[in-house]
Amino acid sequence: MTSLLQRVKAKMAIFAHRKARGMLDGEYGSVFRGRSLDFDDLRAYIPGDEVRDIDWKASARYGSPLIKRYVAVRRQTVLLITDTGRNMAAESYDGEPKKDIAVMALGVIGYLAHRHGDVVGLVCGDAKSTRSIPGKAGEAHLERLLGIVHSGPGLDSGASRIEAQLEYVARSVKGRFLLFVVADEIAADPATEQLLRRLRAQHEILWLTIRDAELAGTDQALLDSLNVADSSMLAGHLADSPSVATAYARAAAERDAGRHAMFRRTGITEGHVASSHGVMTELFALLERHRRAG
Repeated sequence: MTSLLQRVKAKMAIFAHRKARGMLDGEYGSVFRGRSLDFDDLRAYIPGDEVRDIDWKASARYGSPLIKRYVAVRRQTVLLITDTGRNMAAESYDGEPKKDIAVMALGVIGYLAHRHGDVVGLVCGDAKSTRSIPGKAGEAHLERLLGIVHSGPGLDSGASRIEAQLEYVARSVKGRFLLFVVADEIAADPATEQLLRRLRAQHEILWLTIRDAELAGTDQALLDSLNVADSSMLAGHLADSPSVATAYARAAAERDAGRHAMFRRTGITEGHVASSHGVMTELFALLERHRRAG
């Protein structure tokens, strides 16, 4: 059987020719910028930047505020964070198991880290328990991490709650890491926002949301099925009701808008993906947006 990492590498090879893969490498290499690292260069001040990062002498010579940018020393730790609860056993927007999309996304970032000489760790779990694998180098280690993520989610798994894994990181992880979070469509709330602010003050954070399956327009046979979040049955005839479909779409749009706003306020770059086929393109865009925001 083809290993999970081999599938990831095959997808990366198909994604683009050598030049474009080099651009992807470059976007990854630009992630680690922040305070307490080695000085890299200067850029124009953007509203929202930390005042403490302004280079006042250079700004006086230039005539407008300039921000110091920093680059990390080599060999960073990349911490992959994902939900392995029941929600990740569900189908995504495009009908693919969410856990397969998570494995592909985590594998791409993990493999980029490996190629750059960085070490990769994993934090995963559900609402009741969290598992942590320390950072280590090597393809065999990365294959093990992907296997843990792939084998975790199931209908008998615990309920999903990515906040539990983030709380574990906030309590237990020392130092400055790149946190790459893969989760389903969470809702914003004050407690989650406060937790994200705490993590963002210490770490670089990239977030990839896996889009939920749609209710309206879905085949009847698929809708008369199990809701993995609470093991209830979904009644297929409800999708035929315009009022139900409209209410569902409105609630989903409000949840998404709230999540996007929460990530903007906390300075976290978010991407979203509906299938493993879109992972490479979205990760490239996610890394590029993060670099430009830096």
